[in-house]
Amino acid sequence: MRPDEDTNDTDANDKGAPLRSDAQRNRERILEVALTELTRSADAPLSAIAKTAGVGQGTFYRNFPNREALVLEVYRYEMQQVADTAIQLLETRAPDRALREWMDRLAQYAMAKAGLADALRKTTGAPHGALSKLGFGPVTSAVTLLLKANEEAGTIRAGVTPDDFVLAIAGLWQIDPHGEWQPRARRLLDLVMDGLRAGAPGS
Repeated sequence: MRPDEDTNDTDANDKGAPLRSDAQRNRERILEVALTELTRSADAPLSAIAKTAGVGQGTFYRNFPNREALVLEVYRYEMQQVADTAIQLLETRAPDRALREWMDRLAQYAMAKAGLADALRKTTGAPHGALSKLGFGPVTSAVTLLLKANEEAGTIRAGVTPDDFVLAIAGLWQIDPHGEWQPRARRLLDLVMDGLRAGAPGS
């Protein structure tokens, strides 16, 4: 066996085969470490990420054959985590409160993961506007859920689409994450929320 090989998940990537539990844990651990390291430094070496994650090079490259595959998956994985909080918030909050708190979560993600955005730009060569769309599959689903709940509750105006919402909050990605971003983000999102409430049946 070569030094860079290991046997933890030899069949992890068999076509059509589900990941075994140990292989799934390896993959999730790689993503967790990669998020931390890439947020800290866009040029974090893949070998260092694998070492910190506690997996061999063979396991690492079976999951992520190159830097671009890893960086894109980290971004999508993180956006899915943000999107998933929409369901949790709707289970414990009134629809309008859930929507506003979820907007704060999205802002926190956008600011905290600025380093990851740099890694994406360096790896893919894509402009920021294109990158911001990569994770919007899960985000659009979350927005759709939140808008529907609020429209049914009469807490926002009727007819707002997910595209409308995404365009309205696009200013988040123009805020400098290294400055005093919290008050600026809060002010922007409050304005968006006020606009959504204008003309609502329950207002």
